[in-house]
Amino acid sequence: MSHYKPYPEYKESGVEWIGPVPKHWDIIPIKRFTKLSTARTSDAGENVTYIGLEDVESGSGKYSPTEGNSRQSDTSTVGAFFKGQILYGKLRPYLRKAIIADFDGICSTEFLVLQPERVLPELLQSWLLTSDVTQQIESTCEGAKMPRADWEGIGNIPMPLPPVEEQIAIRKSVQAESARIDTLITKKTRFIELLKEKRQALVTHAVTKGLNPNVKMNDSGVEWIGEVPEHWEVISGNRLFSESKQLAFEDDQHLSATQKYGVIPLEEFQELEGRRVTQAVKNLEKRKHARINDFVISMRSFQGGIERVKANGCVRSSYVVLKPTPASHVGYFSYLFKSITYIQGLQATSMFIRDGQDLSYNNFRQVKVPCPSVSEQARIADYLDKTIKSIDMLVTKTQRSIDLLKERRSAFITAAVTGQIDLRGE
Repeated sequence: MSHYKPYPEYKESGVEWIGPVPKHWDIIPIKRFTKLSTARTSDAGENVTYIGLEDVESGSGKYSPTEGNSRQSDTSTVGAFFKGQILYGKLRPYLRKAIIADFDGICSTEFLVLQPERVLPELLQSWLLTSDVTQQIESTCEGAKMPRADWEGIGNIPMPLPPVEEQIAIRKSVQAESARIDTLITKKTRFIELLKEKRQALVTHAVTKGLNPNVKMNDSGVEWIGEVPEHWEVISGNRLFSESKQLAFEDDQHLSATQKYGVIPLEEFQELEGRRVTQAVKNLEKRKHARINDFVISMRSFQGGIERVKANGCVRSSYVVLKPTPASHVGYFSYLFKSITYIQGLQATSMFIRDGQDLSYNNFRQVKVPCPSVSEQARIADYLDKTIKSIDMLVTKTQRSIDLLKERRSAFITAAVTGQIDLRGE
């Protein structure tokens, strides 16, 4: 933002966390130019759109409707809003959820419905979404687990307020810059999606077709596998992995099975995710011992594949621990068990899949798997390790550039609504 100039003159705002503002701007509490709408209804009609907290993106100020409807019932009490009003999510304000309504509708009572006066909705929304204001709102909340903001706390927060014609110029510049950055973010996000699709396609092809494009192929006789090199076997998984029912040792650390990280210590998972996980208190004596490079079947395996164990310890009694035989290369099967086609093969072993349903060893043994020699398995795993690493590095680099763009957008908006940059001539 170095090419933007500051205003010619500034004055002290009188608010430490706001700092200096342009000399001709006012500093006014939000409640002086915004009204709280308390309209409620329990009979809104069938064709009225309902907005829940889940329909608002965190931090972006965008309305992003999800599938389904979180409203408790068609007769439950909801808030009513009109086009141009601001819906601010008062539950857990650190999520920074605030949108400008583009239509009349109804919403969760976890929204504060605000009617801006003497201020453009876009400027008030931007102000409410800044990090400094969010911190001020959080400081007024009560409750640690489910903090809620209220109108008294928000209404008393001061806001720098320029003249109306200046607000229009600021809005125009912010919208233009945000649109430019959002376009770049959309392109980069799509690029990441394509990289992930490429990653999955490479894995699936390598673990079912091998690395030699000229090898003669035969039909495997298994729908999810298709053709395989003629020298490969296609066999049941129980010929390559045995079920272990060894009980946990007294000093075993508790492990957590996660699609994102594999099977890792519970403490490490909590540190990585930044949240506490409730530990099991029942059937501890039935927990199962698991060692590095075993595999674990959990209830999530229907959706995300079978997890590789990354540390010695124990898992819940409802999990199935698989021990590899000498005929199986752990690296190769780490990729195979995570391939979309293999997961489809697992899903085919059940007539129905529901949340909380556990896979069993019987499900696992029903799925036939491609089995090249151990040496070829190792070559495939080595190839994928190198290839996937380069793709993942590119994904990480692209994601970092997206994060930087979001930071730039946020910094620009903050600078605009606090008068750090002069946009009157833009």
